[in-house]
Amino acid sequence: MSAPGRVGVLGGGRMGAGIAHAFLLAGAHVVVVERDAASADAAAQRVGDSIRRSVERDPGLDASELTARLRTGTDVTLFGDTELLIEAVPEDRALKEQALARAEAVLPDGAVLATNTSSIPIDVLAAARRRPERVLGLHFFNPVPSSALVEIVRGGRTAGEVVERARGWVEALGKTPIVVADSPGFASSRLGVALGLEAIRMLEEGVATAADIDAAMTLGYRHPIGPLRTTDLVGLDVRLGIAEELARELGDRFAPPDLLRRLVAEGRLGRKTGAGFYDWTEETR
Repeated sequence: MSAPGRVGVLGGGRMGAGIAHAFLLAGAHVVVVERDAASADAAAQRVGDSIRRSVERDPGLDASELTARLRTGTDVTLFGDTELLIEAVPEDRALKEQALARAEAVLPDGAVLATNTSSIPIDVLAAARRRPERVLGLHFFNPVPSSALVEIVRGGRTAGEVVERARGWVEALGKTPIVVADSPGFASSRLGVALGLEAIRMLEEGVATAADIDAAMTLGYRHPIGPLRTTDLVGLDVRLGIAEELARELGDRFAPPDLLRRLVAEGRLGRKTGAGFYDWTEETR
């Protein structure tokens, strides 16, 4: 199956820009909508930077042709003819509910409404939607261009036809889809955050250094990246938000460690700020 012809992305941060980039490479026309003009310009810059990196890796790509299929703006009415809308705003339940409501109000009746949430139950986000059967989760992973997985989350009322269309779209991106039932944290976040939180607790308790904890998993269990470095890449603030959501739904085993809360309060959010569990200053210059 080919990618949808027209895709909307609501939210043009790191994840939203990565999702837009992936669909552009698959041949879609993509509209990214942000909250204000400055944010829309920043989103266009992020996608443009990703396109340039893709062209450097594959000279057969035409940067001008890819860029011509991208549009950014601040008005949700730009989504009026999209086949697929993906919400990619920060991991906050109220914010996502507001974003989905704004998007649904302008979408064509046959459009699929997807959320990139990594932890909030789909049925919660779909409850107030007019067409909950057309709502599902499309959980992309950071960084989107190099990630091979997309988690398709089927809500209790999501139509089977919508899930199958989503599976085809993910495959058209050159990524592997997995389909999971709606539950807190789904499959990937629930397992990944559980490992990451335990690694943070071990660091907090002085069991070992961050590098040695990560080495235990990369060398001992052949994980490509250790849990603390992964947390830096995802963003400590993002991990904290997911942990808080999972703790509400699944109990204290997902309660965020004090160390995680302290680092977030200090603004040490990982690679995007230059420091987290590791020093990233050389990469952020």
